[in-house]
Amino acid sequence: MLAPLAREKSIKLGRFFARRVLRIMPAYFAILAVYFLLPSWREYPDMAQPLWKFLLSVQNIALHGGTAFSHAWSLAVEDQFYLCLPFILLFVNRWPRAAIIIPCVIVFGGIALRTFLAWKNPAIDGGVSFRAFQAWIYYPSWTRLDPLVFGVVLAAIEKFRPHWWKRLMDFAIWLWLPALVLISYGLYLGEGDNLTVAACVWQFPLIALGMAGLLICAQSPRLIFRRIKIPGAAFIASIAYSAYLIQKLVMHQVLQLLHATPEAVQAGSTPIVALTSVWALVLVEVCVYAAATLLFLAVERPFLQLRKRLAPRKYALQK
Repeated sequence: MLAPLAREKSIKLGRFFARRVLRIMPAYFAILAVYFLLPSWREYPDMAQPLWKFLLSVQNIALHGGTAFSHAWSLAVEDQFYLCLPFILLFVNRWPRAAIIIPCVIVFGGIALRTFLAWKNPAIDGGVSFRAFQAWIYYPSWTRLDPLVFGVVLAAIEKFRPHWWKRLMDFAIWLWLPALVLISYGLYLGEGDNLTVAACVWQFPLIALGMAGLLICAQSPRLIFRRIKIPGAAFIASIAYSAYLIQKLVMHQVLQLLHATPEAVQAGSTPIVALTSVWALVLVEVCVYAAATLLFLAVERPFLQLRKRLAPRKYALQK
């Protein structure tokens, strides 16, 4: 989306949304159908949200963990993000000062909002209520937008300020260690028996900022990361979305195969393989990637090919 604006061309919104729908929705709807039509396959008996929320991609609002297909909350955030981003970019293109104002408002507004929500939802034994944290801080989009800003800002710098981007590339050699420190400290904030206000407020932006630093390092020609080729990485990346969607369904089937579901264990069943063993981990990984490959080949790739015919990227710019 930034490329046409950098060339002083307009964004073709219809083509952009068509590409996003054909990329995201087919595999998502296929797995959603499995969850609602085959309840015995679910990892939990109860669905995370009613069907209409999943269809509208608002399943992350007022969500609690421990329910089936709850991991689709992050897809809802992504869908809402891609729905709003083109219009924000068009607004910024007309009023350049907004390129500074809007990211600052989102970042500092997110920090202030998480602070307010954390203080308003104390736990009985101290800290922040974990259930309230899940429902109003962890899952909702309004507390997750500020980390997304970092990625958009980096992309905007690359397109609109190439000399700034070159400086970042040159400076990347000094960024990898601070980036790892930020990520480590962000994860450390979440440790402990009680969920603290500091963790609620700072964990997301610290980890996101560290990840942004690592992204700069991965793109910099001054570091080795860009030159390393990992065999099979392209294939894993291609099926990653399918793996994300299908992972818990597959894990539940593996647990049933091993007689290791919570219900079976409570009934006195002994798992065939210890769930903490390397063999159990390998079995789950192989099954998830195998199922993801089937989903990708059967659903995702045909619609990607259809997208290539109906909304090819090379025609996405309009003079």
